[in-house]
Amino acid sequence: MRSASLRFALIYSLVFGLSAIALAGILWFSTLSLLQRQAERSISDMLTVLMDANQKGGLPQLESAIRYRLTGLADPEIIIVLRDPAGRIITGNLDQWPGGLTQDGVWYQLPVSRGWAHSTALLETATLPGGLRLLVGRDLTAAAELRVVLRDGLILAASLMTALGILGAIFVRSLFRRAIRDISVTTAAISQGDINRRVAISGVGDEFDELAVTINDMLERIARLMDGVRHVSNAIAHDLRTPVTRARARLEDAALHATTREEMQAAIDRATAELDGIVAVFEALLRISEIEAGSRRAAFTPFDLAPVLQDLDELYRAVAEDKDLVLNTRIAGPLPILGDRELIQQAVVNLLDNAIKFSPPLTMILFKARLSDGVVQIIIADHGPGIAEEDRARATERFFRAEAARNTAGSGLGLALVAAVAQLHNGTLHLQDNHPGLRAVISIPAHVDG
Repeated sequence: MRSASLRFALIYSLVFGLSAIALAGILWFSTLSLLQRQAERSISDMLTVLMDANQKGGLPQLESAIRYRLTGLADPEIIIVLRDPAGRIITGNLDQWPGGLTQDGVWYQLPVSRGWAHSTALLETATLPGGLRLLVGRDLTAAAELRVVLRDGLILAASLMTALGILGAIFVRSLFRRAIRDISVTTAAISQGDINRRVAISGVGDEFDELAVTINDMLERIARLMDGVRHVSNAIAHDLRTPVTRARARLEDAALHATTREEMQAAIDRATAELDGIVAVFEALLRISEIEAGSRRAAFTPFDLAPVLQDLDELYRAVAEDKDLVLNTRIAGPLPILGDRELIQQAVVNLLDNAIKFSPPLTMILFKARLSDGVVQIIIADHGPGIAEEDRARATERFFRAEAARNTAGSGLGLALVAAVAQLHNGTLHLQDNHPGLRAVISIPAHVDG
């Protein structure tokens, strides 16, 4: 009973069996009730007709009507008996008046005898003027035989339904176990280190396939996260080892060779600058992790992004001029956004910093924002070295640096932060070729009031 598939199969079989029993019971009682109502209606109609004949023509017409219905209608199930006040049978098709018929208008089901035939009949009596008593009934032999046939048929049908229920339970249990076994085998393999295993999809498109697709998507994300963690760990060990070693070497050199207070202070300042860079990297990593965890969604508020971007335009226009660059700004407001103003501003700042850092002098940087089909798009395009097509898929990974950026300052976390901010706002970051240069497009769903 610890097996979920067995419990499921037993529940299925029980529900199927109870449904079969309920159906058989409904058919049984409905049929018997119908036969009973038909017999009662036939008896009541016959009794009404005979009492009308007695009222119109007296005893002679009543006897004539009884004889006609016993001989002319050829209904073998009909029972009619007329007796006088002394208890003698005047006419009818019973050998004697059944005992126990004490009240008129009451249904009786009693044994009767017609010649050598003995059976059970449904009876009703009525008292006529002059003390005559009229009995009308129907023989229930055919109804009893029909009841037996119906009972045997229902037993056979219930047996077949029970057998089908058992077979269905076995099939459901097999299907259930096969689907669960595949999931169990896959997860067991993954727990032992085989992260490339996936749950098989039958292609039927049922709930098990939907579950398999969901699990496989989850496993794909786990694999990507594990690769990301491994990559970040390697990158931290590789990229941060150099500044730490450099800071340590400078301090050791100062401790061994510095002869004045000024030389010692300069060495400490240089080491402090190296360590500050390391702290900035870790702060950026923590900020990206916080964004990806979604904890900043609690601070989301609706605001117009256009004024924020216009402020950045004023700030970076002067920076671009110092670098002999032209900042071509096209901001078409309003740009309604539901999000974190500070994070979106930081993402745009990272893209502008990259564009200015990698753009050669006397070139133009496009800074554009617009609302298109319910999506706010922020576009920053430069004419620098760009990112090779084969590197764009990895450009948003932490610490990834394309070949063209190997010799420039930076930690390789800028685009990772931009992608995390876009994803936090249910948006996307697309990196495209600007021929030459890089075209970065942030797309965020616009906020609609109400």
